[in-house]
Amino acid sequence: MPRTHVREVVLSSFWVLPSLCVAAAIGLGVGLLALDHNLGPTHAGFLFPGPPSGARSLLSSIIQAMITFTGLVFSITMVVLQLTSSQFSPRVLRTFLRDRTIQLSLGTFLATFVYAMVVMRGVRGTSSGAGVPRVAVTVTVALVVLSVAVFIHYVAHITQMIRAASIIDSLGRESRTCLSRRFSAALGADEDPGDQPLGPVLATVSAAELGVIVSISAEPILRHAREHDVQVAMVPSVGDFVPAGAPLLTVHAAGPDPGGWNEDTLRGDVMFDKERSLEQDLAFGVRQLVDIAQKALSPGVNDPTTAVQAIDVIHDLLRRLAPLRVTPHHFADADGVVRLVVPELSFAGYLGLGVGQIWPYAESNVQVPMRLANMLSDLLTVARPEHLDAIHGWLDVVQGAARRDPTWNTTLSGRHPVGGGERTPYPRVFSS
Repeated sequence: MPRTHVREVVLSSFWVLPSLCVAAAIGLGVGLLALDHNLGPTHAGFLFPGPPSGARSLLSSIIQAMITFTGLVFSITMVVLQLTSSQFSPRVLRTFLRDRTIQLSLGTFLATFVYAMVVMRGVRGTSSGAGVPRVAVTVTVALVVLSVAVFIHYVAHITQMIRAASIIDSLGRESRTCLSRRFSAALGADEDPGDQPLGPVLATVSAAELGVIVSISAEPILRHAREHDVQVAMVPSVGDFVPAGAPLLTVHAAGPDPGGWNEDTLRGDVMFDKERSLEQDLAFGVRQLVDIAQKALSPGVNDPTTAVQAIDVIHDLLRRLAPLRVTPHHFADADGVVRLVVPELSFAGYLGLGVGQIWPYAESNVQVPMRLANMLSDLLTVARPEHLDAIHGWLDVVQGAARRDPTWNTTLSGRHPVGGGERTPYPRVFSS
């Protein structure tokens, strides 16, 4: 399992960090009880001064308060998740589940509760102060103070996190990371794999389970393919749903004597899950931004400014893609032989996702088509030649709608073809 996939699983698991906090609290409680036992009776001024009955009363109050406190935080979190899901998109819930502040806040409250439980069992006697683990009880009070501070930070963080700008910015950062990782790991971003056609098909490997492909472990497949002198091609792409038994991989002969390769080994290097993730699926990042824009443009919400904010991030992603060769990813071994080919959505496909799926909701708007036209005009200045036709096509659609709708009240810049049917780059045609 690749490290990126392990990291994605850990970050997406809501229980991992709180569980570690609880385990640390148990260890801290046991350790401080042992320290108190070795120190014996002590009466330092900063330590808890009360008798065993006072310590039990304090710890009992903390235990009851912290479990109530934790329930309150869980309730707030659930309400926030529900509101965010209905207002933006159900797919942005993973952003909240991955958030370290939320996980650490719940972990701190649970850890304080469990720590107080552990310390209470170390309180001995009824009246003499000799049976009070003063260091451990004092640390309990310190953890309560820490929990209050964390709660204040948690409320402030949640308030900022549910803002549309924060959600869109978070999706943009994750998508940019995915783009950088996706297009630097293989030939295809700025290198030409050359004329290396795949050999004859030896076999087709089918999927053993249904699910969405979330990542592919390229390195193990490369080693296995080189060892047995074969080439492997993915049939679906990352982010596609694959039913059980459907074609997953095709194995091709790379040399005169291929053989010995293992279906289960190759199949095990393709990671499945119940839903898409941004581990290697850049289109999923664009998909979430498009969902936010579509919902913002729905008649029930009617918030074009939020849609424009989502388009701003889509613009940044498409501008990073436009200068690249957006082709199937070719992974080569140390000898330069392509051993793995993974399909990739074309630039026209990304453009259709980022513009085409917003346009039906934006055509009757004013603000959003202006922003789309400016975005397309800017993409023309950085795009590779093979991407220009797709950009011109959508710009013609957007500008055509502007000409038909006088309410836009804008002046379109004329386009004058030059020799050979080429077109001059579009200037910025609308004001935001």
